[in-house]
Amino acid sequence: MANNPEVSTVSPLMATYARFPVTIVKGKGSYVWDDQGKKYLDFTSGIATCNLGHVPDVVKEKLEEQLQNLWHCSNLYHIPNQEKLAGLLVANSCGDQVFFCNSGAEANEAAIKIARRYAQKVKGTDQHLVITFKQSFHGRTMATLSATGQEKIQKGFYPLVSGFQYLAYNDFASLDLLADLKPAAVLLELIQGEGGVIPAEPEWVKKLEAICKENDILLMVDEIQTGMGRTGKLFSYEHYDIEPDVISLAKGLGSGLPIGAIIAKERVAKAFDPGSHGSTFGGNPLVTAAGVATVQHIVTSNLLTHVNEIAEYLDAELADLKTKFSFIKDIRGKGLLKGIIVEVNAAEIVQKAITNQLLILTAGPNVVRILPPLTATKEEILQFVKILEKVFQSI
Repeated sequence: MANNPEVSTVSPLMATYARFPVTIVKGKGSYVWDDQGKKYLDFTSGIATCNLGHVPDVVKEKLEEQLQNLWHCSNLYHIPNQEKLAGLLVANSCGDQVFFCNSGAEANEAAIKIARRYAQKVKGTDQHLVITFKQSFHGRTMATLSATGQEKIQKGFYPLVSGFQYLAYNDFASLDLLADLKPAAVLLELIQGEGGVIPAEPEWVKKLEAICKENDILLMVDEIQTGMGRTGKLFSYEHYDIEPDVISLAKGLGSGLPIGAIIAKERVAKAFDPGSHGSTFGGNPLVTAAGVATVQHIVTSNLLTHVNEIAEYLDAELADLKTKFSFIKDIRGKGLLKGIIVEVNAAEIVQKAITNQLLILTAGPNVVRILPPLTATKEEILQFVKILEKVFQSI
């Protein structure tokens, strides 16, 4: 018999998160409120998930409408919202077909699976190796943590899933190994988010694409944190003048509802045939209603223009802060994914920001990660900078 919950001192939740001492109960736009009524400026966006801000009206209306009709049905039947969202993603990307799932880890699982199946079932080879990069982050499932190039993510879960090898990021010499390794695919983030907000060098990316094309290696881009307008374009690969064979998505795709996806070129997508992959909840009517509303708003409004204007304003403000505080060593990132590289403990900065009613993140021990909603205003950027300057003064 379970212990009486009234006398138990053990939380019913597993301790997989080192939670901050804040209980969020409400959100709107760039702000959230805790259970004490305190208001916080949220420049985490649910870790690049609430790209349109919290509870955006344009998505809320579509969700309320869908809630009255149908929440879920099996993927054994046609789902109109799913087909509409797939059409939007194809029309606004270099891909041809879409598979829906529930999260970023699942999207990268699907990418890994389709790469292996394409090599073995379409090309007729025994290729299965997937190349990823040091300091990358691709998820928490057994396959995606094995694909992740960070030992701290993998520790305690050995043996890892075989079939992954990590090369040095932004290193030209490492690319010379690719052809000899004969991998099925390369999977990379064009801005390593969890790994320190590190953008890929354009010339390095172009060389990587060229090698992949010459050797029939699939180029797969993890857009889970960078997609849906976060970098000032719908997808970060658009900054690099490349065309990935597979794109993985999640986070900002559903404005906070759990949805993931991969977009693939037709020749790759045909590797998935009936029974080869699936998901009970993937792309159900409710989450794809949110996805349709989200993507439609991004591509039909002036939001991306706004993102680039606000990002330029934020860049100028952060550059000014850098001149005031010698412990700021660099500012990295694109659009509204920024990393402030510091010579102090980044976690201490995040903790002090919370006490000043600002939510921000780390990306390693010495990087403060900034992820404002794409809808953030100049006034909110200025509020953020003033709070951050106050925090820096106390360090």
